[in-house]
Amino acid sequence: MQIDTATPADIPALCGLLSVLFSQEAEFSPDISAQARGLAMIVGDPRVGAVLLARQGDEVTGMVNLLYTVSTALGQRVLLLEDMVVAPSARGGGVGSALLQAAIAFAREQGCPRITLLTDTVNVDAQRFYARHGFVASPMKPMRWLAI
Repeated sequence: MQIDTATPADIPALCGLLSVLFSQEAEFSPDISAQARGLAMIVGDPRVGAVLLARQGDEVTGMVNLLYTVSTALGQRVLLLEDMVVAPSARGGGVGSALLQAAIAFAREQGCPRITLLTDTVNVDAQRFYARHGFVASPMKPMRWLAI
């Protein structure tokens, strides 16, 4: 397995992974066009963030999307882990752990002292996975405003 930074050529494969992710989530539905636009914004501008992907041979088997924001509490740039997904055929083989370790290494390299992420409240498996990698539950409650 190899972990790389995504390029524009990887966007179709990443859209396929996002379709898997958004089919599992309660709040979102797959929209290939919207996903391709969003990925192009991130992949095309390193100031926005980065998409890391796991590749086994020619197949993209997982991805994690990391976006920059600024924490006024810390007075520093921090990361939001927006999307993480492993292809169903590659689950249980360490792809997710490798991606998350790469995301943490990326945060350190970029001088980002915090990564924040959201999981579905019912996705106990994901919560256990992130906890095994050092993430802790926040007492803050996420809320959204959606114009859609």
